Amino acid sequence: MSAAVAGPGRTFAPPVFDNPEDERQHRKVRLAAGFRLFSKAGFDEGVAGHITARDPEFPDTFWVNPFSLHFSLIKASDLIRVDHEGNVVEGDRPVNRAAFAIHSQIHQARPDATAAAHSHSVYGKSLSALRVPLYPITQDVCAFYQDHAVFDDYTGVVLDTEEGKRIAHALGDNKAVILRNHGLLTVGQTVDSAVWWFMTMERSAQAQLAAMAAGPLVEITPDSAAVTHGQVGSEYAGWFQFQPLFDRIVHEQPDLQD
Repeated sequence: MSAAVAGPGRTFAPPVFDNPEDERQHRKVRLAAGFRLFSKAGFDEGVAGHITARDPEFPDTFWVNPFSLHFSLIKASDLIRVDHEGNVVEGDRPVNRAAFAIHSQIHQARPDATAAAHSHSVYGKSLSALRVPLYPITQDVCAFYQDHAVFDDYTGVVLDTEEGKRIAHALGDNKAVILRNHGLLTVGQTVDSAVWWFMTMERSAQAQLAAMAAGPLVEITPDSAAVTHGQVGSEYAGWFQFQPLFDRIVHEQPDLQD
């Protein structure tokens, strides 16, 4: 395995693996770190929320948090592997049906999406009630400029794969979608980028709500927003931004790797 590692000796490039076993463990550790970071950020609300990672050897299955285990307690060894029919094929805990209904369809529709993240974060669900997109009002939010969608419907808790298909269709080729009256969902080619996109999208929603309450918005011009998207919205930028957060959470909570 040639991989980036935590600490000053890291090679600043996504890791390349010689075998699926090493790649699987890498994704699971990143996934566990993502849940711990979500918990620290206050993105946990009861049993709502899920992050998934496609298995590198069996790509028609994905790893996800077991139902009802708090984000702050999740270790790599706690994760379960689920197929696109909702069956737990590895692990002995139940799956959140909403996680299966949404993420199975996202992973099927987007072969490039190694990971997907969703939770009921406060500012994301607040913004989702306004039926508006993210506006290009800050440098950070330009990561989503012409690269996110709004799913303009709500029919209750997503327990049906048909609803998951509609969400996947709304997402399209974008990195994120705002689910009306529900919250945010992001995808990435790595667990790292999917988690980072969610975290910065939530903060962008917070900034937009604050700015809308304060007065008229001053938007970045389309040309400048497009240039900035190329600088802060690439897949590599998303992966890179996650690395110091990973270092921090592993330093604080090394047990997540177990």
